[in-house]
Amino acid sequence: MVLTGRTDAEARAWLGEQIRLLKLDPAALDAPSPWEMPPHPLAGGAAYHTTALAPAHTELASWFADANRSLERLRAQYVAKVPSVSPVRCWPHHFDMATLILLEGGDPEHARSVNAGLSPGDGSYGEPYFYVSPWPYPDTAKLPPLPAPGHWHTQGFLAALSPASRILATAAPEPAAEGFLEAAVAAAVKVLS
Repeated sequence: MVLTGRTDAEARAWLGEQIRLLKLDPAALDAPSPWEMPPHPLAGGAAYHTTALAPAHTELASWFADANRSLERLRAQYVAKVPSVSPVRCWPHHFDMATLILLEGGDPEHARSVNAGLSPGDGSYGEPYFYVSPWPYPDTAKLPPLPAPGHWHTQGFLAALSPASRILATAAPEPAAEGFLEAAVAAAVKVLS
């Protein structure tokens, strides 16, 4: 469905039909969001106007598609090694694509884990970035060095991080991103051991 010129109600109707065809309950789309959303004209019935954003949407779609491939490869490396690895999915609370690698059984909210993913950008970074975050956060003095193009981000949240600009500055961006993810997950697992 092309959103330009359509309202949120029209998008909801189309999405509901797609969900119904999958034999799922489209009424779930109408459940209240657990996240607070700022006011937006779309909620009042305004139409989507996405044409001007098409180049940015295409670029972002490319980052998400590449991240999905890289994270699926990473996920496959850990499926047989740890108690649980979540599917790669887009998480609605930050709109990041990630997989959660549980290093022990029990409640995922409290178990030792490593979250690896791609953020489209946020208040800390105005560009997409790959991240690997160990949980619980270890002592920052014990963090091992990371190979380029990665570094440890320690302000507000703790994660091994590689911004798009650093990845694109390498001779081979896709292998650089995958190498970062592999090295950062190995470092996070080690620091949590």
